[in-house]
Amino acid sequence: MQSWSDIAVPTVPGSGPPLRLFDTADRRVRPVSAGATATVYVCGITPYDATHLGHAATYLSFDLVNRILRDGGHAVHYVQNVTDVDDPLFERAARDGVDWRELGSREIALYREDMAALRVLPPRDYIGAIESVGEVVELVDKLLASGAAYTVADAEFPDIYFRHDATAQFGYESGYDRATMERLFAERGGDPQRPGKRDPIDALLWRAARPGEPSWPAPFGAGRPGWHIECAAIALNRLGPEFDIQGGGSDLIYPHHEYSAAHAEAVVAHRRFARHYVHAGLIGLDGEKMSKSRGNLVFVSRLRRAGVDPAAIRLGLFAGHYRHDREWSDATLEQARARLERWRSATRLASGPDAEDTVARLRQHLADDLDTPKALAAVDSWARQAVEYGGPDASAPGLIADAVDALLGIELCAGARS
Repeated sequence: MQSWSDIAVPTVPGSGPPLRLFDTADRRVRPVSAGATATVYVCGITPYDATHLGHAATYLSFDLVNRILRDGGHAVHYVQNVTDVDDPLFERAARDGVDWRELGSREIALYREDMAALRVLPPRDYIGAIESVGEVVELVDKLLASGAAYTVADAEFPDIYFRHDATAQFGYESGYDRATMERLFAERGGDPQRPGKRDPIDALLWRAARPGEPSWPAPFGAGRPGWHIECAAIALNRLGPEFDIQGGGSDLIYPHHEYSAAHAEAVVAHRRFARHYVHAGLIGLDGEKMSKSRGNLVFVSRLRRAGVDPAAIRLGLFAGHYRHDREWSDATLEQARARLERWRSATRLASGPDAEDTVARLRQHLADDLDTPKALAAVDSWARQAVEYGGPDASAPGLIADAVDALLGIELCAGARS
């Protein structure tokens, strides 16, 4: 699947401290121990609607991870999937009277446009579920052979499920107790009441072919992939059995990331699928989580069409810490617009106060678990001094502009963008 166009990143003199991130499995902030090439997998969209600010907050968080790793001298192998075979896509297509492939292609194209406008660095591998069906079939076959998976005794629809107890460490990533797992499994796409399952929280690996649904051939019977196995197969085949960071929104901690890790671990016998599990908080509107089911979405594309500078969207979402659930409002956007204009005014000056300490603090705060509120405050302080008192350093405005571009993904010298 085609990604979006690459984005030029300025080179900023010097380097910052190594990146440290909160690890969901370990429940603490610790260093990211990446080699020369950092390996990152972030779960992508199910393309049945446009990109909303909840999506954007997650992908912008991992764009910061990508930028900070690069600034630290790492190459980054970043992989993202697209769940372009899934029930919500089929249901929305049926509701709208369009082919599900057409709907998926349209929304994927819009997502690419939104990511490019937001200046999100593109993944090296951008892989759809349709593209990876053969990889899923191979992985399901291995799980069946090892006894980690089983077929339900259903003559009509012999679906294949993963035994949640197939790995001794199941549950380490989320840390949730059984009652919480049961509740979230039912709320987040699981099927605890499916007859024939050995345990209510065993997860679907392969859905046997049904009339009117797309299916693909497999040695264990035609069908289509479950949700979690898709990410396990894509990550294993591009990043290997142990990679640096698996990321997504906090609503993916369980069941999605717990099971995708367990599927892979049951085959490769590694203790951990990823060395770091990193999750971004959710975005709310009027006190509620932003979600399609609630109908309270703020779409990136609509903001862009209304003339909102994508740099202001980035700044608005960076105003809160990435791990915290936070609110979006008109006031959030207006504050971001005002901040963007202050920064642009300051970097248009012919000279300003020395910027090296500000760049060092910007790097320090971002490397400390993506502390964007402190990072923005550091740039605010320099911009205020530049505008109010000026300064003798002719190179300072350009250095600040390059650092903000490279590390925060925000262009200051190019003027407003749409």
